[in-house]
Amino acid sequence: MRHCRSAVTASLVVLLLGAVVFLAPSDQTPSSHVTAHVLAATPDGKQFYRGNLHTHSLWSDGDDYLEMIALWYRDRDYDFLCFTDHNTLATSKDRWVDISKKADGKDAYEKLKKRFPDGWVEERSKNGKTEVRLKTFEEVVGKVARNDFLLIQGEEVTDRFERLPVHLCATNIKDLIPPLHGESVTETIDNNVNALIAQRERTGQPMIIHLNHPNFGYGVTAEDLMPVRGEKFFEVYNGHPGVRNSGDIQHASTERMWDIILTKRLAELNLGALYGLATDDGHNYHSVPSRKSEPGRGWVMVLAENLKAATLVEAMERGDFYSSSGVTLARVVSSAEGLNVEVQAEKGVKYRIDFIGTRAGYDPESKPVLDSNGKEINATRIYSDDIGTTFKTVNGSEGSYRFTGNEIYVRALITSTKKHPNPSEVGEFERAWAQPAVGPAAQR
Repeated sequence: MRHCRSAVTASLVVLLLGAVVFLAPSDQTPSSHVTAHVLAATPDGKQFYRGNLHTHSLWSDGDDYLEMIALWYRDRDYDFLCFTDHNTLATSKDRWVDISKKADGKDAYEKLKKRFPDGWVEERSKNGKTEVRLKTFEEVVGKVARNDFLLIQGEEVTDRFERLPVHLCATNIKDLIPPLHGESVTETIDNNVNALIAQRERTGQPMIIHLNHPNFGYGVTAEDLMPVRGEKFFEVYNGHPGVRNSGDIQHASTERMWDIILTKRLAELNLGALYGLATDDGHNYHSVPSRKSEPGRGWVMVLAENLKAATLVEAMERGDFYSSSGVTLARVVSSAEGLNVEVQAEKGVKYRIDFIGTRAGYDPESKPVLDSNGKEINATRIYSDDIGTTFKTVNGSEGSYRFTGNEIYVRALITSTKKHPNPSEVGEFERAWAQPAVGPAAQR
């Protein structure tokens, strides 16, 4: 994968990697140069790194040990993993857990001792109960991390406004961020985002924060998130079965929310694009698969020069990644000309590529969602179908969309005919999400 910025002449852009060629239409005036954003593995060392940015353990409400969770991902060829327990960092050397408190606690304990039979496990008897000391993040890094497997410290900043849950995952942080609250959902998000920005500026360590599962408890609407200046990421896909990615009859799906937010940020609020993440939000690591919140359902594929936390963070901030729940992309090319996607196709699997976006001149008006008594409920407002329309559908493993001049953005949703082996929602097919390319109507 490659992040390429180069000047090329007039009407021809040639991307030598894979011989992808864009020719400017004869009825358009060619620009003097075109900037292309290319995601594809390259001979000069950039490659895709697969990772999960939302993970829970016994340090909060997960049911397994840090080291066992890390091995689950390492054994399945992930390249990096970020631990994000609720409002805590795994730093205390005096955290003990009763193995019988969790439903699978004794099972988890036996698996831990079997995997680490060399005296690694510290245990004690207290009040007739067996307790195990939880290893710290640094201890687990020393035991499990390798040159080809990176562990990253994070936190799920778990906040709320009134009864509405507002959760954000911080990646590569140094210090705990306590939930800072606010006088609205937007202010609650903003205060926590600003706390991370302040920590990054104070420490000089690259770090990012993203909004989690907006439809969990239907706590966050598109209108709540769209004006937050410091936020560049949210979860378009979360693997927890209880977070309602698809919404319901009254609540917009996360896909729909993404299109509304992109349209408003780019066309009206003069803010940058919002990137969509896929994550696990794993809590349950035993009796897999089941209908619990399990690992392996969603991930990001980041193009970077090396497997270091700072490098990965900076690559994601540039948009050098895509998100997936099973589909692998060979190449994504985003430029002033449009968006091109190539799937690394599996034998016997078919693909549909939907290019989705909004054009200038869309109807900006909206109306509230009302309950059966005509009272407004807390939900993303109802907008015109002008927002987030499908520009083009390609049935195949490669497709492109060329800007015609009036697009605000275009993004790509790739859906396969292969059923997800352990889906968060019944009937899910494996998918991938390419990040939005900003269109000419938003660049004027």
